[in-house]
Amino acid sequence: MDLVARVQGLLLKPKDEWEKIKGESLPVSTLFTSYAVLLAAIPSVCQFIGLSLIGRNIPWRGLTRYGFGRTLFYSIFLYALSLVSVYVLGIIINALAPTFSSKQNQENAMKIAVFSMTPAWIAGIFYLIPFLGWLAFLGSLYGIYLFYLGFTSSLMETPTDKVVGYVIVSIVVAVILMAIVWAVLGAVFLVGTVGRLY
Repeated sequence: MDLVARVQGLLLKPKDEWEKIKGESLPVSTLFTSYAVLLAAIPSVCQFIGLSLIGRNIPWRGLTRYGFGRTLFYSIFLYALSLVSVYVLGIIINALAPTFSSKQNQENAMKIAVFSMTPAWIAGIFYLIPFLGWLAFLGSLYGIYLFYLGFTSSLMETPTDKVVGYVIVSIVVAVILMAIVWAVLGAVFLVGTVGRLY
């Protein structure tokens, strides 16, 4: 799989790219090692650089740079949790298939989970400059559109009248998984920050 071509296809011509993806055999291990593992590193590396070297403005404290070790730990933790959450999402998409009269297919469910994360991972480059981090959220919004297109491309063989319900339930699950990831990261990072302040 050509990583650059796949990313360009998903971002610029997503409908065509999903049709290509539908015809490809991509074992879950290959999908993660040749795609997810590489792209998921972008937000983590950029947050590490942004928080430890560039810093961010915190009200009443001014420009704050976080310690190298703590930021490295945070970035590694973010990276691992993001990969785990995408994997869990793929499992849940597959498990939900019968509920929406769809055909269970773990490989295709993982394709939807992984490839729909592409815009969010690429937009993670904005974390290099912490005050632009909110722009990464826009990538996540485009990812929702890719997520929807993944289902409409018949990867899960979902009947047309069931697609919207399947997508909505899957998105709710994805939002819950991301909320858990950010809550865990926030709690871990806050504990480190409080410990350092005192």
